[in-house]
Amino acid sequence: MKTANEETVYKISVEDLQQVAKEVLERELTSEEIAAVGNAVGDYIDWFQAIENAIHHCVRGSDPTP
Repeated sequence: MKTANEETVYKISVEDLQQVAKEVLERELTSEEIAAVGNAVGDYIDWFQAIENAIHHCVRGSDPTP
């Protein structure tokens, strides 16, 4: 059983990847493409900034300054 610190708080599903692929490529991704995109998507997300923004919004009750 996972401890509270090990729980996932946000995830991107294959359905999410396919939805974007349909809009961008006008087709679904192959299983090989899903694996490649799934492994790479985290490299393009500024996790620290996303978490900081959520803290400002949810905890401090204000939006962070741009």
